[in-house]
Amino acid sequence: MARVDRHTRLVGWLKVALPLAALAILSTLFLVARRIDPDAALPYAEVDVEDLAREPRMTAPTYAGTTEDGAALTLSASEARPEAEGAPAKAAGLRLELATPDGGRTELLAAEALMDDASRQVLLSGGVTLTTSSGYRLETAEVAAKLDRTGLESRTAVVASGPAGEIRADGMVLGQDNRTPGAYVLVFKGGVRLVYQPGG
Repeated sequence: MARVDRHTRLVGWLKVALPLAALAILSTLFLVARRIDPDAALPYAEVDVEDLAREPRMTAPTYAGTTEDGAALTLSASEARPEAEGAPAKAAGLRLELATPDGGRTELLAAEALMDDASRQVLLSGGVTLTTSSGYRLETAEVAAKLDRTGLESRTAVVASGPAGEIRADGMVLGQDNRTPGAYVLVFKGGVRLVYQPGG
């Protein structure tokens, strides 16, 4: 019986002592905690507010959609500036990924781009690198990409390497194959020069 009474008294004492100890610890934390110096935090904010107000921009924007023919299109950039009245929006560090219904995948990287909603296309420039899941890697100055349907076109010189060897051409087009519904083809245009590499 005495043991039960001791246990009851101990529990009753802990019910009072533990909450008081918790309050004491919390009070100590608030008293010891360093106060935030607003002036000390300012040097870490390196944003030029006036420049941002003058030229608004978005950081790491992403656009994803599906074309009329069922291809998945994803655009991402390191930075984008909204379009001024009558002018296309600008983007830097652009990456475009295109996945066509036939299982093909194409990726483009460009230093900069202009997105024109009126014509539903984006013009990648500043040196464009294009790679395809079929094994081709192309380099060209600029590529126009359609946003409403699958269509990539370069009207500038293209240097490519692929399963057949090295290809140099005046331009290229990637789009739907009119002869085979549901298929997509990469076509080199203009003066095309192929350096064939057997077993390449």
